[in-house]
Amino acid sequence: MGRDYPDPSALGGRVGLWTSILNYLPAARMREAAVLAEELGYGALWFGEATGREVFTGAAILLSATGRMKIATGIANIFVRDAWATNAAARTLAEAYPGRFVLGLGVSHRPLVEMRGHDYRSPLSTMRSYLEDMRRARFDAVGPEREAPLLLAALGPRMLELSRELADGAHPYLVTPEHTGWAREILGRGPLLAVEQGVVLCRDRAEALRLARSHLSRYLGLPNYRNSWLRQGFTEGDLAGEGSDRFVEALVAWGSEEDVRERVREHLEAGADHVCVQVITDRPERGLDREWEVLAPALLDLDG
Repeated sequence: MGRDYPDPSALGGRVGLWTSILNYLPAARMREAAVLAEELGYGALWFGEATGREVFTGAAILLSATGRMKIATGIANIFVRDAWATNAAARTLAEAYPGRFVLGLGVSHRPLVEMRGHDYRSPLSTMRSYLEDMRRARFDAVGPEREAPLLLAALGPRMLELSRELADGAHPYLVTPEHTGWAREILGRGPLLAVEQGVVLCRDRAEALRLARSHLSRYLGLPNYRNSWLRQGFTEGDLAGEGSDRFVEALVAWGSEEDVRERVREHLEAGADHVCVQVITDRPERGLDREWEVLAPALLDLDG
């Protein structure tokens, strides 16, 4: 590819965790959750940024509570801080916690950007300019020996190409294993590919689909995701209402820990370097201690 990309080990192994649950927990409980994930053997913990905790502050809390696990933003919204601020935050964390911070960046979504009073336009060119500004940013402090891996929230072909050109890889969210294979073809060999996979640990199909639909409902009105799903072969009919069964089961794996393992394996075989598993629950305030523990033996065996 004409450049060096980080080794896949920079992502903490082949399987990690993705969670939005931390926003529902007090900071002390948030730290405990991160410690548990690390003790169970997970190599990475991903979390996002929307209307909850500020993402770099959250990353600092999680990094300070743990000693080995990678902490990854999935993603930091480029519209809410300028490129110099993001560069400074990422380099500060990478220096303070060597080899443990992963920077995921994304353009988020029009409603989440405009509610803050920002103008959401030309997301691709805005991301390109942002990355170029990060490269030019001045940073008059002690820098890291090694920069944090930089991944973009990429769903379509042009953002995937930009992930290959100006970043270290891509972090697709709400995608199928087929999309993972297609993304790998665009990225080629070298760039990192870390995909999110939603799961419901429930063997009752009706209940599992209810939980999955509750999770997906917040995304069905967002054009970036709808366009991605249409590219993935779903129809407007699949996306109508609460989503067809075909759509829901393709996006969210459900059943036993072995069923979850099989879906994760499909992503890995399709070309993912790393799969971050998001357990879906309707009781976020309770945390995910039991589910993470139940899944660990089946998922972490994939690192072997």
